[in-house]
Amino acid sequence: MIVPCRNEAGKIEGVLDSILAQETGGMPFEILVADGASTDGTRATLERYAAAHPSVRIIHNERGFVSPGLNRAIAAARGELIVRMDAHTEYAPDYIRRCVEVLESTAADNVGGPARTRPARTPMALAIAAAYHSPFSSGGARFHDPAYEGFVDTVTYGCWHRSLFDRIGMFDEDLVRNQDDEFNLRTIRAGGKIWQSPRIVSWYHPRHQLGDLARQYYQYGFWKVAVIRKHKIPASIRHLLPATFVGGILLLVLTVLLSAAFGAHTILQPAAWLLALGGGAYVAATLIFALRLVPQVGIGIAALLPLVFAAYHFSYGSGFLLGLIHFGLSGRNDKDANPSFTKASR
Repeated sequence: MIVPCRNEAGKIEGVLDSILAQETGGMPFEILVADGASTDGTRATLERYAAAHPSVRIIHNERGFVSPGLNRAIAAARGELIVRMDAHTEYAPDYIRRCVEVLESTAADNVGGPARTRPARTPMALAIAAAYHSPFSSGGARFHDPAYEGFVDTVTYGCWHRSLFDRIGMFDEDLVRNQDDEFNLRTIRAGGKIWQSPRIVSWYHPRHQLGDLARQYYQYGFWKVAVIRKHKIPASIRHLLPATFVGGILLLVLTVLLSAAFGAHTILQPAAWLLALGGGAYVAATLIFALRLVPQVGIGIAALLPLVFAAYHFSYGSGFLLGLIHFGLSGRNDKDANPSFTKASR
């Protein structure tokens, strides 16, 4: 098991306890925690667990973010099977055993479970989790569907044979975000298969504040451009839609303002109508998808959903557009990125 983490003093004990309690049917395992130079006491907790449990090993990740941490843990692992786990997730007792069973039974190159959520019990956290599973937020991504089983283009976390890394390489250390998506895209382009099974059960803790959600998806959008630039193709059309919409709205707003300022009324009127039509259609869509969730979450939580949907879409879309400028037009790399794109948003 490989676990990247940084400054997780409030969570890492629970994660390690859940991994140590895994029902593996006698199969031996090791837990390699790649600590990204934590400063909040996480390292002391890890050292205590390592002293008490020989299966726990600490891997130093001086760069701090996920990709190099994963690579250092994989390089240090002694087993032939690699299971990635995360510090913001709870795991069913049979999680590891199910990963191995599905990997062997499907002959896939990577397997994982759907992204179930277990949010904090606050109205905004519940709304964020409800929106996370809505196709309106996710664009129909299969890993957001807790019931789906079958081939997918990406999957939560992952379980692999070590030989896959020998074949296609490690995680891309130029990517602060979206390193999983990029690795899975590389797997598929190399002829590999990725399988999702609801028998593999875990519960992700999504953000519980709207600002944290916006920062997270702002970064996702920004780094998605780096993945597309590397492979010259998006993994899915859903990755392009938020930026297309946000870019269209911004273009119409700019057209309306400039045409009004210069008295270009022949341009102003159609641009204003298109802006009203696009904005009205989006608001209507947010209300329709929010109403569809009322039976599940209640009217109080559903009332927050239009705002949450907008945070998902506009944050991702604006991050993607800025990524186009950063990676596409300037040709710069991650070392030039603004700290708002490189600093973890947790």
